[in-house]
Amino acid sequence: MSNITKEYILTELNSLLKAKNVLDYSFQKCKKITLNSDYSDEEHEHLEAFTSRFARLSDLIIQKTFRLIDYLDLEESLTVRDRIMAAEKKELIESAQKLIEIRALRNKIAHDYVLKSIDSIFEETLLSTEFLMNAVDRIENYIFKKYL
Repeated sequence: MSNITKEYILTELNSLLKAKNVLDYSFQKCKKITLNSDYSDEEHEHLEAFTSRFARLSDLIIQKTFRLIDYLDLEESLTVRDRIMAAEKKELIESAQKLIEIRALRNKIAHDYVLKSIDSIFEETLLSTEFLMNAVDRIENYIFKKYL
């Protein structure tokens, strides 16, 4: 292993697990909301928190965790696509294509949020959440088997 300590790896893994748990909390609330574009203020607040947490977890997985794993595995990933493809080969994710779609959704959440597409954003996020949470479980198993 490199000069990265086990404590650092555990700290990063704990951050990932906390982000997953926070997303799951929002997911449990939001999957009960009927998508209809006419949300109460409370529903809208829940959906906003949910999409924000989804985007944050996807960033944490792709930008930080996959980069760390590539570093530990002595591999160089130059682009986001490289990291995603390597993650699929390591079986950290079920599908590179699905994570690429999640990355596009994350960009839509972060940059293109408009009221007319609110239902499709929420629906796509709801449908993609379990994929992200499963990825965290796979990452945790990989890290424990290989580095802890």
